[in-house]
This record gives sequence, structure tokens and C-alpha cells, in this order.
Amino acid sequence: MVKQTFDQFPEKLWVASVQVATVWTNPESAREMDSPGTTNPTNIDEWTKALTPETRLALCEENRVQTQLLYGEAVLITEIKDGWAHVVIPDQESIKDKRGYPGWVPLHQLKEVSKTDWQQEKTAAIVDDKAWLEKEDGEKLLKLSYMTMLPVVSENETRVGVMTPHGKQFLPRPAVSIFNSAEGIEKQGGKAIVNAGEKYLGLAYFWGGMSSFGYDCSGFSYTMSKANGYQIPRDAGDQAEQGIAVPFNQLLPGDLIFFAYDEGKGSLHHVGIYYGDGKMLHSPGTGKGIEIIKLEGTVYGKELCAASRYWQGVGE
Repeated sequence: MVKQTFDQFPEKLWVASVQVATVWTNPESAREMDSPGTTNPTNIDEWTKALTPETRLALCEENRVQTQLLYGEAVLITEIKDGWAHVVIPDQESIKDKRGYPGWVPLHQLKEVSKTDWQQEKTAAIVDDKAWLEKEDGEKLLKLSYMTMLPVVSENETRVGVMTPHGKQFLPRPAVSIFNSAEGIEKQGGKAIVNAGEKYLGLAYFWGGMSSFGYDCSGFSYTMSKANGYQIPRDAGDQAEQGIAVPFNQLLPGDLIFFAYDEGKGSLHHVGIYYGDGKMLHSPGTGKGIEIIKLEGTVYGKELCAASRYWQGVGE
């Protein structure tokens, strides 16, 4: 299950203090045009809309972006240099670093908080596409992504009080699911993973994307799995190495399917969610939106190289 545990952190921990913190390859990776995504507060809507197809593609082809952090997500800082922090992200498993996914974040997008504030009995996960974090008087503070998770400190029928990098704030009760932090999000079956992903049909691909402002292929499979109780690795290659290997003739909805160059014999480059009936739900690439396609007769049908199942036979 996806549990909220901070045992690996010191008494003070660093968390993302912006709606989405992009994790860059190095401090020089961010361009001037990326400033709406590197400031505090960020404006992810403004940033993603202003990028052209060419400048979006450069985030990948020029190896600028690694991954992203959601508001309140905890990191370990390993180095600080010229206003940037090198971090590892324990919740995003990666072969790149056994401690978690590595990369660089502007230091002003992180906030040091008390671990005890984050160790609450209950956690609220945003289950709407987006939800506004509000001050006590109802003033809107930040528009937060799907699957942003924050410690619960109070709740009633209309609002949930949550601990945040900005102190105690509030989320609309209908926008969140509350779970026991020690037990984690309840595990669901494969069809629930598909159902979660269907809500994002048409959402534009974003390289390194881990939020409902834009997902990349493995960020999409990671988040839909997380939403249904499964903590899986961040990148497609790591995702393919874990889980239960599934023969192609035994695929079920919710399984992850992987694709490699050279008709499946080369390097792995893509992951999708098996939809059923020979179809795939996936975030295809820059310039395209999340879609459902039939594999037969496409390049993906030729490149299919592996399948993994992380979900269990529950909730079907």
C-alpha cells in the first residue's frame, strides 16, 4: 500500500512548498522561459501553456527535466549549491539512487518542516483533477494536483484541515479521500487503475510530468497505480523489472505494458496501461494527449516487449 511514513527522515524534513516542483538534471537546465515553473509560487498552467512544441520537446531531448514533486512531498537534501538543492525522493524508487529519485530543485521551492507535524494519524489525498488549497477564511491559496497528499489535522463535513508548508490550511472535503497513514491507500484491482486513468483522456503529455497538469508515460502509470494503493518505481525501465511478469496472452486491464525499439529487441522507451480488448491507455509523447488506442496494426504492436502486474485480485 501507499503509506505515509517518514521513518527514514531526520527530525526536520524538507518538503515541496509549491504546487508542483520540477526536478531538473542540473541547476543550469532551467531556461528563462521556465521561470513560471521555478519560482515560488509556481504557475504551472501558465508555464505549460506558454511552451511551444519545440521547447516542450527540448525538456526531453536536451535532458533538462528528471521528474516532479507534488506539494508537501518529502525529499532528502544531499547538497546545496548557488540556491539549488540536490535531492533524492524516497517515494519515487529509481535505479539511479537507492535512496530515491535524484535531481536538482530550486531551494526556495522547498520548506523545512517538523517531522512530527507530518506524522499524523490520517492523510488526505486529492482525488479530484485539481483542488484549491484554501486559507481559513476561504481565500484560495494554491491550485493543487490530483494525488497531492497532506497530513490531516481536523475535518468536518465540508472541509479538511491539513498541515502544509504554509501552516494549517484547508481542502474541500469532497475533493479528497482520507486514509489511515499507517495502513495506506486501500488497494484496488486493475479495472480501478484503468478507471482512474480514463479521467485524463486528452491531457497533454509533459516530459517528466508527475501531476494532473501533465504526465509523461511512466508518471501516468506511476500515479494511477499510486491512486489505487500501489507504490511502484518511477521510470518505465524500473517498472518493467518489478511486478509480476505477465504473458501477453494473459493480459488483464490495469497491467503495465512496455515497448522497446527495434521491434521489441532494443532499449525500452515507453509504458502504457493495458485497457482490455487489445487496447492501451497511455500518455504517448510530446504534442499528443492521453489516449486509448488499439495495439494491433500500430508501431506499438510491433514493439511490445514486456508486461508487469502490480495490482492484486481485489476490488474488481
